[in-house]
Parts: sequence; C-alpha cells; structure tokens
Amino acid sequence: MKHFDDTESLITVRDWLRFAVSRFNEAKLHFGHGSDNAFDEAAYLILHTLHLPLDRLEPFLDASLTHGESEEVQAVIERRVRERVPAAYLTGEAWLAGHRFFVDKRVIVPRSFIAELLGEQLTPWLEDPDAVTRVLDLCTGSGCLAILAALAFPNAQVDAAELSQDALAVAAQNVADYGLGDRIDLIESDLFAALEGRTYDVIVSNPPYVDAASVATLPPEYRAEPALALGSGVDGLDATRRILTAAKSHLNPGGLLVVEIGHNRDALEAAYPALPFTWLDTQGGDQFVFLLRREDL
Repeated sequence: MKHFDDTESLITVRDWLRFAVSRFNEAKLHFGHGSDNAFDEAAYLILHTLHLPLDRLEPFLDASLTHGESEEVQAVIERRVRERVPAAYLTGEAWLAGHRFFVDKRVIVPRSFIAELLGEQLTPWLEDPDAVTRVLDLCTGSGCLAILAALAFPNAQVDAAELSQDALAVAAQNVADYGLGDRIDLIESDLFAALEGRTYDVIVSNPPYVDAASVATLPPEYRAEPALALGSGVDGLDATRRILTAAKSHLNPGGLLVVEIGHNRDALEAAYPALPFTWLDTQGGDQFVFLLRREDL
C-alpha cells in the first residue's frame, strides 16, 4: 500500500486528479463503463465523491480539499484500483444519454447504443412517434432503455422484461425514481416466455451477446458484472436467435424490432442470409444495432 502512505502533499483537486490518473495507468485498469480513459474516470470519481457538478471540472481544479475530503477521495481511488470494478458500482449511478440511473452489482452497467436511437425517436424509421402506444424492452436489466423509451414515446405503455429478479429490483427503483410506475410494467420473463398474447409497435433489446472466446478473456471490470447479462453461447448469438424466432408474433403490423448485437454482425448475416437487416448509424459505428420490420421476419 505504499502508494497511499505518501499523500500528504496532495492538496487540491488538481493534485488528486493527477495522482488518480497515475495510479489508474500504473494499475492498468480497464475502462469502458462510462469513460474510456484514466483521466475521465478519475475526474468523474473525484467530482462525484466531492458532490461537485460532474460537467464542471475546471472551476474546482485549484480548490483545496479538507482532510476529510482527501480521505474520501483517496478511499475511492484505492477501491477502484484494488477491487477492479466499474466506477458505476463505486458511485451507485450510471449515466446514459444524459440520464442518471441507479446501478449496483446486480445489473450490467448501462451502455447501450440503442439509447442514442431512442433519443432520436427512431427517426426516420418511425413516421409518427406519437402513434406508438406499446413498447417492449427485452432484457431490460436496470430498466434504462424502458425508461428512455417511455420518455421518447409519450403515448406508449412499456413492458420491461427481464429474467433476473435481482435486476428487476434495480429496475423497479429506477422506474420509481422517474415516476413512471403507471407507464412501465416490469415482468419477470425469459425473453418472450411470459409475454404470450402481448404485441408491440416497437421492440428494443440489448440482450447478452458476448461470444464464449471473448467471455474467457474479459478484464476484471467486465467479469464483475452479472455473467447472465454478458455471454450468449459459443458465437454470442443464442439470445438473438431466440428473439428472431419469436419476435414476429409479438409485433403489430409495421412494427419495429431493434436489437444490439455487439461485434457479431458478420456472424449474424452469415446465419440469416435471407433477412434484410438494416444497420443503424450510431456514434459508435454502424454495425452494432440492427432493425427489422415485422414484415421482414
């Protein structure tokens, strides 16, 4: 613990930020749960710990910390290095599409490309977002996409289906935090198993999609997440296959299916050469999320 015995000279936010970046780089931490580098991760953890605005680092860089604040900042830096868990599990929150969600180790840290598409109301694939009255978020996890769907489609009732009871408990807290309990129905279901007879204008899903070879080499930060939410068979497409098999019977005429599949585009297209996948552009690229209409299935 020699790194934490020599911190008396660290006085300001700038000092602690530099220290944290050095420690994170030295420890070879892995990022990808809200930030993709040591500086942004350190800034987030320090600002959150000090109860400062997360988007305003500059005004506080030369502010001095009290002894108690220094101890709190040091503790969170030490935990991030020692425990190798996503920062979101240390702060109890994750940000997606500008919205804050409660998270803990019971759920995967929200990071879906579909959030960006919901923020655009699935334009141009939906002509009239106000006409959407039924939405399903399959594999809802923390409930983040269900909540973003409810916000994107103000006239819609949203079903949020999830196999994990632990995840549903987290989702229930987020739905309550957003005051959407009257519009979002949380349902314990193995994909479509408990949804017989229910049909939707839009189905979105960020299912497990990591292939077995990749699961075996995941860094500790990802292995800290629920395994149920990550791996999906040898090629990562087990859940997606089941979704494609059953989705048509749960879509209304003209309804949309939007599914995130990670880096599996080539494997998916090879497995389903007859399906006319539309690959949606996101800031991360155009190969991670596909769209199909009911009539395509």
